[in-house]
Amino acid sequence: MNIYLPIAEISVNAFLLLGLGGGVGFLSGVFGVGGGFLMTPLLIFIGIPPAVAVATEANQIVASSFSGVLAHWRRRTVDFKMGLVLLAGGLVGSAVGVQIFAYLRELGQVELLVSLSYVVFLGIVGAMMFIESIRALLQTKIGRPAPRRRHHWVHGLPFKMRFRASNLYISAIPPFLVGVLVGVLAAIMGVGGGFIMVPAMIYLLGMATTVVVGTSLFQIMFVTGATTLMHAMLNQTVDGILAVLLLLGGVVGAQIGVRIGPKLKAEQLRVLLALLVMVVGAKMGYDLVRTPDELFTMAWRGGGH
Repeated sequence: MNIYLPIAEISVNAFLLLGLGGGVGFLSGVFGVGGGFLMTPLLIFIGIPPAVAVATEANQIVASSFSGVLAHWRRRTVDFKMGLVLLAGGLVGSAVGVQIFAYLRELGQVELLVSLSYVVFLGIVGAMMFIESIRALLQTKIGRPAPRRRHHWVHGLPFKMRFRASNLYISAIPPFLVGVLVGVLAAIMGVGGGFIMVPAMIYLLGMATTVVVGTSLFQIMFVTGATTLMHAMLNQTVDGILAVLLLLGGVVGAQIGVRIGPKLKAEQLRVLLALLVMVVGAKMGYDLVRTPDELFTMAWRGGGH
């Protein structure tokens, strides 16, 4: 059943969009990521313009993240105080990112920006996550628990706060800066930023894995919501019909993911997430360098005669 998307200006199968939303929602519930790192490229692959894919996907992430947060809140696996610090940085970052996005859209360079952002960030972060995850998996197999990383330079910074749910007493500066970076990525790439925030919370801040997923989803929910509003007001690139279809699938998928996630081993989850990140980054990189199907296109730009 095809449905016309007025902002994207194309017709797409509604069940395909529901399925994509469900799959991304599942990832959100299992890994604590928004899933936009996978959904935005998929939307572009099926013909959605990059500007519309980025802005609309942020809306879908809100729904799947909210669904996941509710489940984790009931289990008391959300550090709300840490989430608020991350959120403060995220709101600053998303405001900056939307302005950058709008400027490059006027220059006609937004598609290149989105693709390059995916290749760089997914490649670097995916490789780092994969190496750390394999190391933790090997340590677990030989009977030694994977050590929780605590960087001394982080603990030596000022403005310390006590995060009781995470059992931490650290500076608020690192989580704030992580939030800023995630906010910028949410605006430019249409992602929740969980693929950066989750490993940063584990390896940089030293948070326990049990509260990382729920806390990540809490921050993602508000930052992507703010990003959606700013994109809608400034860039007019949010497709309401596309957003609703992705939202419906995302809510259902997130609930399934939250139930399945705790049954899987944390080290195995990290390896799988790292592989997903690297595969998507490689696909985006290939699309940048491959020869296009049409070498030349002609379009009316208006103006003089």
